[in-house]
Amino acid sequence: MPAMPTLTKDRLVAFEDQVAALFNRGAIRAPIHLYDGNEEAMLDVFREVGPNDWVFCSWRSHYQCLLKGVPEEAVLAEILAGRSISLCFASHRIYSSAIVGGVLPIAVGTALALQRSGEDARVHCFLGDMTAETGIAHESIKYARNHRLPIRFIVEDNGKSVCTDTREAWNQPTLSHEGVCDDYIHHYRYTTRYPHAGAGVRVQF
Repeated sequence: MPAMPTLTKDRLVAFEDQVAALFNRGAIRAPIHLYDGNEEAMLDVFREVGPNDWVFCSWRSHYQCLLKGVPEEAVLAEILAGRSISLCFASHRIYSSAIVGGVLPIAVGTALALQRSGEDARVHCFLGDMTAETGIAHESIKYARNHRLPIRFIVEDNGKSVCTDTREAWNQPTLSHEGVCDDYIHHYRYTTRYPHAGAGVRVQF
């Protein structure tokens, strides 16, 4: 398994700025979803991610790929090819999908397989604040807890569900997993300078 890199906050920001510039000048002709403002939180999360661990993400996964050890040039090549929202690198055990909640049952199944095989590895599944309120998320988390699977769910809360406010949409000032940090849930909040999709200059999907 490839070694995990040591990346800095500035390096992560520089990568997303590069992608944003390429998108805004039309070099990327497919949707992108950028991170910003959560670099410290991501670096903290990845302190518990090992080289043999699995990482599952949604459509926003540039930072996860870089922190899992995928070379920058490989990530950028996939983004330029139009696959920003579905980055998958099997040799690094990282998988992402643009389907809302789509990775959750796959992540749980992978954790169950690890448990049954006895392999010394863990699953880290990233999901947004709105996805965390869906039925598939609650069922996946409940199953993982009850069966003591080697998995944790990282709830990335930027308050956005596409272009709506998650808390307003549910009329729920405090979300279901807000502030939770235990063996199965790691919730964190952040604000970002980027819109849900795109880079704020060219078309927003």
